[in-house]
Amino acid sequence: MTKNIRVRFAPSPTGPLHIGGVRTALFNYLFTKKNKGTFVLRIEDTDQNRYVPGAEDYIIEALNWCNIPFDEGPGKDGGFGPYRQSERKHLYKQYADQLIENGHAYYAFDTSEELDVHRKDHEAQGKTFIYNWHNRTKLNNSLSISDDEVRQKVNSGDPYVIRFKCPQDETLHLIDEVRGDIKIDTNVLDDKILFKSDGMPTYHLANIVDDHLMEITHVIRGEEWLPSLALHVLLYKSLGWTAPSFSHLPLILKPVGKGKLSKRDGDKMGFPVFPLQWKDPKTNEIASGYREDGYLPEAVINMLAFLGWNPGTEQELFSLTELINEFDLARVNKAGAKFDPEKTKWFQQQHFQQANVSVHVEQLKQILSDKNISASFDLTEVVNLVKERAVFSKDLWDLSMFLFVAPTEYDQKATKKAWKEDTPTLMQELIKIIDDITEFTSENVSTIVKDWIKSKEIGFGKIMMPLRIALVGSLQGPDIFEIIEIIGKEQTINRIESIIKKL
Repeated sequence: MTKNIRVRFAPSPTGPLHIGGVRTALFNYLFTKKNKGTFVLRIEDTDQNRYVPGAEDYIIEALNWCNIPFDEGPGKDGGFGPYRQSERKHLYKQYADQLIENGHAYYAFDTSEELDVHRKDHEAQGKTFIYNWHNRTKLNNSLSISDDEVRQKVNSGDPYVIRFKCPQDETLHLIDEVRGDIKIDTNVLDDKILFKSDGMPTYHLANIVDDHLMEITHVIRGEEWLPSLALHVLLYKSLGWTAPSFSHLPLILKPVGKGKLSKRDGDKMGFPVFPLQWKDPKTNEIASGYREDGYLPEAVINMLAFLGWNPGTEQELFSLTELINEFDLARVNKAGAKFDPEKTKWFQQQHFQQANVSVHVEQLKQILSDKNISASFDLTEVVNLVKERAVFSKDLWDLSMFLFVAPTEYDQKATKKAWKEDTPTLMQELIKIIDDITEFTSENVSTIVKDWIKSKEIGFGKIMMPLRIALVGSLQGPDIFEIIEIIGKEQTINRIESIIKKL
């Protein structure tokens, strides 16, 4: 592998970045970093009609949140800018003209009405209209009219497009790093438009020119671009340029396995299909995101890596560094990868448990701040107490809220089971026992309380169940003496007194 590996992720700012796009960015990033190359972000915004304000910022923020930032792109010029196609439009016409001059492209003056007539005529005969070698000399273009007529039409401002002149009777031998050797009969290809009547290039021309000028060595993109591979290779050849290596990634499929994963699938089944929350600027509709749903970026990245790639081992949990070290295009699958929401949660749970406790402490701090709750005890102790049963940061609150807010209601089924006629008397005695303890650690409180219970020759449940209800509000929760140590003596006694009054 050469040292000058350059890859690009080239999304269109037409809305939020789908996780399929994030997966494409990730595979580009992993390949680049493994080969010590440069990861370029190029914004392909030539289609101004579909441009959505805020989409570019969303793309950049999503890449940064996923910890796969670009090396070059908008705001990070590496000498190959600008990195927005709308700012590069002055570059493309010369290459369209070059293709016309060397006979690989031509002017086409057909109006949409004329082409519509041809389409309908073909449909009536049960055929499909394709603009290519078999009819181009009969249509309204520079191949069928004189050079003088062409000059006159162009100079007088007649609308035209520039079409690629696809070769006839050739077999293309293409190589895809994922799919292997591909053979294409050029007779089935149409003469794609390269330059539109509005003076803007189409995706095909702009893409090729930008990749060449930015010295892109490897194009790693979604399977949906596979039908364009033949045209792109022909364009490189026609312009006298060396084509990059191509790899086409498999589709991410619906959980049911048929069809491409869509936002509708996420809405229906209750999972995000976008990395970050997105608010549509036109409709104000809000689409959920993995970040806002509490997922860790490490979990999302690990999940996405396994959608279309496998390491060839039993290992499933990977850090980003490990993914970089292990990634190989040869291990990318050809077949589509079925999205599994439950597996995504599994990745989240695993990474959540592996994360440094300081990460969880910060998450819990933020939750408490949002609820205007201040804590007088060590949040690290709280996290360590409940973390094992948590999957998301919000679970930290759900599992520990009783530590911050004393219960005012008690589970009826639990109280019926635990609260007997002699319970208030026993609880009053317990208050005295607890009040006399000086070394207020979970171990010491546990020893003293349990010794007291044994001395009274009563079952542990007669004390431990009503005590748990007093502190938690139910019979749920972690070790009771860990709870007592965290909330402290005063709060413990207050809660026992409250339940005696209430019940």
